[in-house]
Amino acid sequence: MASSQLTSSQPTPPRPPRPNLVFRQLRGQRSPAEFAAAVRRAAREIGERVSCDARYIGRVEAGEIRCPNYAYERVFLHMFPGRTLTELGFAPRSSVRGRRAHTTGETPGAYEPYERQDNPDPQVPYPPQVPYDPHGHHESHALHENYEESDVLRRAFMTGGGATVAAASLGPIGLAFDAAAAGRPVRRPGANDAYALEEAVRRIRLLDDRHGADGLYRRASAPLRAAYALLDAGATRQTTADRLHSGAGELAISVGWLAHDSGRFDDARSHYAEALATARMTGDDALEAHAFCNTAFLARDAGRPREAVRAAQAAQRVARPLGSARLMSLLALREAGGWAGLADRTACEQALVRAQTLFERGPSDADPEWMSFYGEAELEGLEAQCWSTLGDWPRAARHARRAAQLQDPHFTRNIALYTAELADDLARGGRPDEAAAAGMQVLDLLDQVQSSRVQTMLAGTARVLLPHRRASGVSGFLERHANQPRTP
Repeated sequence: MASSQLTSSQPTPPRPPRPNLVFRQLRGQRSPAEFAAAVRRAAREIGERVSCDARYIGRVEAGEIRCPNYAYERVFLHMFPGRTLTELGFAPRSSVRGRRAHTTGETPGAYEPYERQDNPDPQVPYPPQVPYDPHGHHESHALHENYEESDVLRRAFMTGGGATVAAASLGPIGLAFDAAAAGRPVRRPGANDAYALEEAVRRIRLLDDRHGADGLYRRASAPLRAAYALLDAGATRQTTADRLHSGAGELAISVGWLAHDSGRFDDARSHYAEALATARMTGDDALEAHAFCNTAFLARDAGRPREAVRAAQAAQRVARPLGSARLMSLLALREAGGWAGLADRTACEQALVRAQTLFERGPSDADPEWMSFYGEAELEGLEAQCWSTLGDWPRAARHARRAAQLQDPHFTRNIALYTAELADDLARGGRPDEAAAAGMQVLDLLDQVQSSRVQTMLAGTARVLLPHRRASGVSGFLERHANQPRTP
């Protein structure tokens, strides 16, 4: 009897995953890395952001991911039109939602092969799916014990909706984290914390693309403090520590950009310097290039064009071995912006030609994830800013118009930015009626976008148009602009 009781008390072993042979067949002769690159390209085509790599493809094919999250689902259905998830080898969503193992010795992230679990509290987002690590036994407790530490990062940028909702959702995060942390010892961060940090970076970029920085920056400091607290706690595994350092640096850049775009240049400079220091300490060339790239952009906007040139050139030196022509193209544009600020037309034109040549080499697997915004529209928009700085208004207007026309609708904030650039170039180029029409288009977008940069540009356009209020459409634009509520 005792033997029977002992046997019945043993936990039921988890069912081994069933390989997804259909997905493996769809990959064909491509390597997992090549197929992951195809997934990322398909995601960009439909405005999604996924960080697919060879490891993720391996997990899908091994059956560890029985059903992808919604972002991956949209990408896969775009790649294989006419097929359903089950026809791609996945289990129906209804069959995996809410299932989770309850054994105590499970591998982190292997408890449920569904990327986002149902959560009994609708106000708290899902815990992340932690990549399977066959050697990470000492971190097997991390998903449960570190939940509160990493929750601040998950909750920071995981809420959808408009700019106001996005900003409001960040409100209590810092206080919640500080209060919770004060009552218990700091635990070692694990892979789930690194995942949450990476997701926070992706989410902040997504919200900025759609809504602009002003509504987000005021709430962004707490998640950044939490990220560096994780670094101070120290991860057990070096791979996790590397991910945390890279994620914290990228988050510092993202928060710095929110400060930059909302006109807080001193704050932005501090955040970029923090990211640069993190990159230098860990020897992360990709992070260092990104930090220098944003530093160059900030220096240009802050009226320090020579610093912009130096920072852009430093970024190019660091980035050259990374093998991304698109990254080098963007950095050449950052350099061009500095030369324009120095009124060096020849050097500016040379940098612009170099940027265009590099851009035409096309995307590659070496392109950083954060560069998803950089396409032909951004290339045109940054060139427009160079010609505007040099006072060539007609040429600037041509590029700004093309930038607005080419921009993916997903990047609402950039559409507003390019159209504001167009309005200003037209106004200064002596075409007030067209400038007013473009300004009206920007005003139509301001219920979705909160960006001090866009508002400052529009205010400058309004001042230029004041002497032309009798021109067609100008008085209507000026009146509507004057009544536009300003970001507090």
